[in-house]
Amino acid sequence: MEVCYQLPVLPLDRPVPKHVLSRRGAISFSSSSSLFGAPDPRQLSQRRGAISYDSSDQTALYIRMLARLGCGSDVASAPERRVHRLLSFQRYLHSSRLLRGIPQQMPLHILDEDYTGQARCMLDKVGNWNFDIFLFDRLTNGNSLITLTFHLLNQYGLVKLFQLDMVKLWRFLVMVQEDYHGDNPYHNAIHAADVTQAMYCYMTEPKLAKSLTSYDILLGLLAAATHDLDHPGVNQPFLIKTNHYLASLYRNTSVLENHHWKSAVGLLRETGLFSHMPPEDSRSIERDLGSLILATDISQQNEYLCRFRLQLDQQILCLSSSGHRHFILQMALKCADICNPCRPWELSKQWSEKVTEEFFQQGDIEKKHHLEVSPLCDREANSVGNIQIGFITYVAEPLFAEWARFSDTRLSQTMLGHMGLNKASWSGLQQEQSSGSQEPTTAASKDGGAAGTTEGTSSKELPQGSSAS
Repeated sequence: MEVCYQLPVLPLDRPVPKHVLSRRGAISFSSSSSLFGAPDPRQLSQRRGAISYDSSDQTALYIRMLARLGCGSDVASAPERRVHRLLSFQRYLHSSRLLRGIPQQMPLHILDEDYTGQARCMLDKVGNWNFDIFLFDRLTNGNSLITLTFHLLNQYGLVKLFQLDMVKLWRFLVMVQEDYHGDNPYHNAIHAADVTQAMYCYMTEPKLAKSLTSYDILLGLLAAATHDLDHPGVNQPFLIKTNHYLASLYRNTSVLENHHWKSAVGLLRETGLFSHMPPEDSRSIERDLGSLILATDISQQNEYLCRFRLQLDQQILCLSSSGHRHFILQMALKCADICNPCRPWELSKQWSEKVTEEFFQQGDIEKKHHLEVSPLCDREANSVGNIQIGFITYVAEPLFAEWARFSDTRLSQTMLGHMGLNKASWSGLQQEQSSGSQEPTTAASKDGGAAGTTEGTSSKELPQGSSAS
């Protein structure tokens, strides 16, 4: 599909420059990809630090940190050389802009003490469900994900307990935030920070607070912070129908979630955050991190929900079991990922508008290049209200009803209450829009003065109004 080379939404829509390919750290792309003109990954895998496509396992990205392990003759001769950063979608876009002389779009403002003081005051109430992540992001100069995650890890004492190097941890969080695409209306670092804050709220619920281990908490926070890492702003069906190399790599199964997981693993290994641990421990963290991130695949919603409901019906959940605790963490992350309808209206409405705009932007691209428009992505056939009402009815309500059965607390009831009010608010807005579209019809019929004309016009206008709701 040659037209897809021109798609602007994905930053890697051009061949990778030679100066990038010569770096010791880079992402390699499948040579079969029809979306990008890319080199053979087996050539890239020979470099000292690269994410490459291993033919023996077509569903995984392997990170070859041969330089850190001291393999290769030129590595041994220059061990003091610094290993360059791996290139994600986002970092490649930034580097290519700089090389073309395009200035950075994000101004670097210096925060004064008033702003940092307000941010610290907000962190004191980080467990409040009304936490305004948009305000917090402004107060931290766009560094909400870094600031929030670092604060929570430190608050739980995980930095000291797991003997994490502060410099490596900070570098890891900075790279995580950088690899979220700031030009995505919804899937950006602010969304990741919001999910992390929601995950913290769930983990402080009585049942979980007294059952979760420090290892569980570490996994939960890291998974929340990285669960949408390097999201391109389009959905899985878009990647599949444009023959994107990630779709081929992961065999059209949980494509984005696999990419988020492998991107997170890449940053963990690049920064060496867990390099002081025994290899089997760090591999266990990477594996369990992937299990949590893969659970956020919305296409697997029914499977997880049925399993959750069955365990609640049979009362077989035992949080003293590590396997059951991990499953509850998966459900908590799923709830945190789609908790926007459960927030207060002022916050929920903003998130609804952002995610809908991201859908519509994808639909605009699909129309421009004569592709089939994905469901919910046509701005002419959908509205924010009807998308949200459908999402709440068929996705959010069933999930949070079961979560309330598991954790029948004030927070769970608050979330259900907000969700009901938000659904009613969207329904009210839809009715107002429908009645507003009918008013010009009524005025025109009065001017016409003919009853037959009035009936005819109304019969044409009413279906349009009803379809919008």
